[in-house]
Amino acid sequence: MKLFLSINKKITFILTVAFLSIINVNAQGPKSEFWSHVRYGGGIGLSFGDGFFSGTLAPSAIYEFDDSFALGLGVNATFNNQKNVYKSTILGGSLIGLYNVIPELQLSAEFEQLNVNRRYDVNLNIPDDNYWSPALFFGIGYRSGNVTFGVRYDVLYDVEKSIYSDPWAPFVRFYF
Repeated sequence: MKLFLSINKKITFILTVAFLSIINVNAQGPKSEFWSHVRYGGGIGLSFGDGFFSGTLAPSAIYEFDDSFALGLGVNATFNNQKNVYKSTILGGSLIGLYNVIPELQLSAEFEQLNVNRRYDVNLNIPDDNYWSPALFFGIGYRSGNVTFGVRYDVLYDVEKSIYSDPWAPFVRFYF
């Protein structure tokens, strides 16, 4: 099992490096027809409180086939730490589809697969967790230029295993 997890972490790392290398190569050279349809975006999250810290980095890229339809990929890396309770590392990726019904109204479908590795404080006598958490989000948003505001719903939500506290989630999406 540890070998399997080590391999998954290596694959996630390699995919992240490859993704960032593609962005870097694209930024350095002239744009081909393909690259003129690629948009970059993603999310950064930071949360902290009394003994708690959470940080997320989630870059993504989409390919716009036309003014209405786009498909893309994303990677996600999150670290959480609740002092004297647990530490978790969450790594994974996603596939997203976007459809603009009209320029201002965007529908989305996103499949996300995350590996959750949670280690509890030894004093709590709780066994460590390591599992895969899938999510399938359907969303609707208002689009203005490069920004979309909306809400999405996870149809695969599992109260026991999801890393999210609720199946409903607001979002702000940027692609440049």
